[in-house]
Amino acid sequence: MPRPKSTTAKDTAKLSLYIPPAKGGVEVLAKLRKLAKAKDRSVNYLVVEAILQYLKREEKKQRS
Repeated sequence: MPRPKSTTAKDTAKLSLYIPPAKGGVEVLAKLRKLAKAKDRSVNYLVVEAILQYLKREEKKQRS
């Protein structure tokens, strides 16, 4: 599956993410890297997809 073309810097929102050791920090990142490689996607892609799915799920709960 082809990846979408990059957008310009003005169209990009940035987020820095810290995963605490108590939540599995290094191990979580290792799992994300492994999954990203298997799916031929970036870690960023996986994280953004997870955030979007979470928001959709939570917004649906709030409407109910």
